Amino acid sequence: MKKLVKPLSILAIMLFSFYYTEKIANLMQNKSPIMQSINEVEEQYKVSAVNASVNDNYIVPGIMGRMINKNKSFVNMKAFGIFNEYYLVFDNIKPDISLEDNKDKIIKQGNKEKKAVAFLLEDGSEQIKNYLKENKIPASLLILESTYQNNSYFEQINNDTVKYKNVDSLLNKNNQNKNICYVKTMDQKVCQKDQKYLVEETFVLNSNNLVEAKKNLESGSIIFIQKNVSLEHLKLFIKEIGFKGLKITTVSDLISENK
Repeated sequence: MKKLVKPLSILAIMLFSFYYTEKIANLMQNKSPIMQSINEVEEQYKVSAVNASVNDNYIVPGIMGRMINKNKSFVNMKAFGIFNEYYLVFDNIKPDISLEDNKDKIIKQGNKEKKAVAFLLEDGSEQIKNYLKENKIPASLLILESTYQNNSYFEQINNDTVKYKNVDSLLNKNNQNKNICYVKTMDQKVCQKDQKYLVEETFVLNSNNLVEAKKNLESGSIIFIQKNVSLEHLKLFIKEIGFKGLKITTVSDLISENK
């Protein structure tokens, strides 16, 4: 027993020494002019998270908040010996009500605070796809195994009810899988089992509803573009998006809780 006393005493002294050293280091860090400057701007840079909105089987995704990671920011600036806001490091703040905890709900629109809309394309119109690509307008494209492209300009969404697993494997292999499931055509139970984001459109743009589509257009809209839409109608619709001060993005970006 006596043989154990000395080693245990040494271990206790070492642990206390480490604890005391860490406390001193934290105290010195907090007294540093750099850390004091970080503390002064902490509230200025803090952004509160926006909760997702759940209504029956549907959800509007929330938006991540943001706060300064003071320790990482301090380490970044310590090497320069001076406070510089450029080297601030931030952590995301997850919403209390988050899409990530409600993947059984269907997303019919993105969060309006993003000031954006997304195009979901029905494959088939090369003219529309070429126009979007030439004008650097992002869009998400519903694909089958036969229409998958490794280096596609568009964000590709698995819409193959027969070869679903094959398409998912292709997307995974090339790090292109956004795990989005278009519930209007896909088996919702299979998508839920695979932890996909369940998505359907806010409204459809087709060959004869341009006026109605313009009226329905708002921030957060997921617009399903049918292959029979004329290029002229699409151009007019895109102008309307610009008039309303909205940007066009992909479905994955619109539904993401990152701002």
